[in-house]
Amino acid sequence: MPSHTFSIVTISFNQAQYLRATIDSVLEQKDANVQYIVVDPGSTDGSRELIESYGDAIDVRLFEPDKGPGDGLNKGFAHATGEILGYLNSDDVLLPGALDVIDQAFTKHPSADVICGHSNIIDAQGNFIRESYSDPFRINPVLYRAGCIMQPSTFFTREIFEKTDGFNPNNRFDWDAELFVDMKAAGAKFVRINKFLSGYRIYPSTVTAERRVRMIVEPKARELFEQKRNRPWQWYDHPRRWAYLVMKYLREPRWIRERLFRGRVAGRFK
Repeated sequence: MPSHTFSIVTISFNQAQYLRATIDSVLEQKDANVQYIVVDPGSTDGSRELIESYGDAIDVRLFEPDKGPGDGLNKGFAHATGEILGYLNSDDVLLPGALDVIDQAFTKHPSADVICGHSNIIDAQGNFIRESYSDPFRINPVLYRAGCIMQPSTFFTREIFEKTDGFNPNNRFDWDAELFVDMKAAGAKFVRINKFLSGYRIYPSTVTAERRVRMIVEPKARELFEQKRNRPWQWYDHPRRWAYLVMKYLREPRWIRERLFRGRVAGRFK
């Protein structure tokens, strides 16, 4: 029997072709005690009808406008009743048994506030592309964009979430990273486990969009750095970022294998 109760939030907007797989991956966590919350601010592609078709299997359905992903997540988590929280975008999936693994991990690490695992990168059809790993969480590498944790494989206690202001609704690019930085600043203990818990989906349209906004993301990431460090970005921060990147790959040689070899096989998604 599970030791913990879970609340999982999915934010959905016009991704009906992937949404069923996302919903099913949560509802099929058979051994977990899960409250499932789906937030949709106004999809017009059949997503809302799909969500409604699940009836009471989805515990909370929120169909109301919001100010973006962070705001939608805050609305969803306002309804959460579980001890352990997590969220899943409407094109990602949980792997079978993921919540059971997390339940056991929080039992094994009772002082943990955040537990994160790894993800499989999958394509539009759900086919495996490569592995992607969470790094041990430290604020500096994250702010320098040289460290990350895989968001769909990351779960946190209600207590640590409530010690923050929640997701920043004005941050539309790295709202999850900002939340995790705020949790760490609030004293959170992060634990990384060597388990694959989710499928993180990439496909041509998402990558094209990422390339288009890259010129926006860079200054936005720098804004987050300056906000959290309370100082402007300086010339010496460039070599510091590269030093953190080098340390990242030296500590986790698997990253090199995945990016250079499997990453090449999946080159059409780069």
